[in-house]
Amino acid sequence: MSIEVRNITKVFGEQKALDNVSFEIRNGEIVGFLGPNGAGKSTLMKIITGYIPATNGEVLINGMNILENPIEIRKKLGYLPEQNPLYFDMYIVEYLKFVAGIYGIKNKKARIDEIVSLTGLEPEINKKIGTLSKGYKQRVGLAQAIIHDPEVLILDEPTSGLDPNQIIEIRNLIKNLGKEKTVILSTHIMQEVEAICDRILLIKKGVLLANDKAEDFAHLNSDSISTLLVEFDGELAENDFAQIKGIRNVRKQSPTRFAIEYNKNNDIRKSVFNLAVQKGLAVLNMQEKEKSIEEVFAELTNG
Repeated sequence: MSIEVRNITKVFGEQKALDNVSFEIRNGEIVGFLGPNGAGKSTLMKIITGYIPATNGEVLINGMNILENPIEIRKKLGYLPEQNPLYFDMYIVEYLKFVAGIYGIKNKKARIDEIVSLTGLEPEINKKIGTLSKGYKQRVGLAQAIIHDPEVLILDEPTSGLDPNQIIEIRNLIKNLGKEKTVILSTHIMQEVEAICDRILLIKKGVLLANDKAEDFAHLNSDSISTLLVEFDGELAENDFAQIKGIRNVRKQSPTRFAIEYNKNNDIRKSVFNLAVQKGLAVLNMQEKEKSIEEVFAELTNG
């Protein structure tokens, strides 16, 4: 299912939580929402699910307005909120039967068995939800979100509270679900975005700052500095690079390896090769240092 967010603005009192946000998500995409705390990610997810209305703008799911067709659309949505609302006095299977009944699922037992296996709940299956660890509570929340086989899955911090092994398992599950469903997830874990997402939306103070494919996101930046990693077949000193114009800083990583920061509009590669020739050395390796998603995130949100 496709999702269209058109000019969404949300105001709480005098505070503008979202400011004219627009984007589209195609069927089968896994899209990550990034942003600092309070950026508006959770608010936007609640609007997309129809949980709260926007002040202005509209959300279309497969061309249908979420506010005009709430029941029909919610049947096709799975939602895991950041604050996972569970009935702590119910047993896991009891709770999943309850949720399955709400959705009118036929052959509940078979579907619950399938979901329990899919989300790895078997070891704790006979326990009450209130006695579970945070990680297993999160798994129960994910189970209720997918039990009705929704076409769109909206996950707010889905791996919150999980240990490293559980995080990998849930990531793999989300990735597999994304082969057949449209998935939106918010997270503060940058490795999660790199491992799962096809596209990244970056929000700051309610404004959409970036909307790019995951592989292109690392090329976004807010400054004019690049870093060149160079390795020679012999030793050099930092001050040997002083003759090259445009260099801002040289960091010696070993006697033969250097990280050179330079003005992006001044390509220094030819000058570095010439320096090597002058010193009677060969260049063994030269490459631009790719910025990590963490670095780009910091630049765009702190700028």
